[in-house]
Amino acid sequence: MTDHLLVVDDDPGLRDLLADYLGRNGFQVTSVADGRGLWAALEQAPVDLVILDLMLPGDDGLVLCRTLRARSPIPIIMLTARGDDTDRIVGLEMGADDYLPKPFTPEAGRYHLYVSLACPWAHRTVIVRLLKGLQHAIPMTVVDPIRDTRGWRFLPDVPDPVNGFTLLSEAYAASNPDFGGRVTVPVLWDTHHHRIVNNESADLIRMLNSEFDALDGVDTSFDLYPPALREEIDALNARVYDDVNNGVYKTGFATTQEAYEESFDRLFATLGELEARLDASRYLVGDAVTEADWRLFTTLVRFDPVYVGHFKCNEVRIADLPNLSNYLRDLYQRPGIAGTVNLDHIKRHYYVTHRQINGSGIVPKGPRLDWDAPHDRDRLGPAAG
Repeated sequence: MTDHLLVVDDDPGLRDLLADYLGRNGFQVTSVADGRGLWAALEQAPVDLVILDLMLPGDDGLVLCRTLRARSPIPIIMLTARGDDTDRIVGLEMGADDYLPKPFTPEAGRYHLYVSLACPWAHRTVIVRLLKGLQHAIPMTVVDPIRDTRGWRFLPDVPDPVNGFTLLSEAYAASNPDFGGRVTVPVLWDTHHHRIVNNESADLIRMLNSEFDALDGVDTSFDLYPPALREEIDALNARVYDDVNNGVYKTGFATTQEAYEESFDRLFATLGELEARLDASRYLVGDAVTEADWRLFTTLVRFDPVYVGHFKCNEVRIADLPNLSNYLRDLYQRPGIAGTVNLDHIKRHYYVTHRQINGSGIVPKGPRLDWDAPHDRDRLGPAAG
């Protein structure tokens, strides 16, 4: 007997792709676009496996997964464009049996990257795109650093060249008309399917690191996520994200003294650990730069000009920590990196956008910074990666 698979995805191109592939491999395939189609198909014929997209117009894929699991023991495979742990963990907790990343086709000129030079999460993707030499393959548009109640918007002198959008929220609406979540950067846009491929920076830097390596002109001489170091990188990323990358935000947006001090203490305890770690190693993990370094860099470069004052993260500056400050200058002075750091966008975004913290909207002139000053990291080994 042929296994009957039910594919639930709103993208007709992807449904056809999966149906063709699975059909050629001997499976009977039924394809539907949404939750209503899912329940109707289950009533019409027995199904041996459900492949369920977690992002469906008008439906929450995780809720569908939980409801289906409560009704039936049918195996469920989550279909998701996100490669980080968030959807996988939650989906498995909801009752899914496994997950499957959506097929991704790397093509020069097919994708467009929307970023803010102010945002540390988007900054990661700007850096990896530069390092890999993907500027020719993946065009990029920078949004206005000032974000209002409508979200990120395009600058009059830097309009959206792909869709003519005025607001980035239009990209989310075009991808899912029922989207009601937070509009964030970065965004990787598929110009063929006219929808967002991914908006998670952790996923995107890994996609940029390796998925486009077969294209002409891409630098394949280094790997920011080498297999032998992945477990250590993942563990460090998780700690740095919680206490440092996101820790400055938890500190800055705390609404009680207790919450502020808890985040503050964890932030500076982890910075102290990183300071000690970098006393014996030029980079965070291994003998070459990895994604862990660039994920930390985008927070460090904003720390003294913004987070010390704006977010009250003022126990010490990065400039007061010899290893971290030299490490910051080492990374900043790598070819092209300084050009990705736009202090005007960074300072105006935080000080003007966050009026609940800085009611006047006044942008400070300082501090004086010299990231071009010599560093001492060569004492720990040659630059690599």
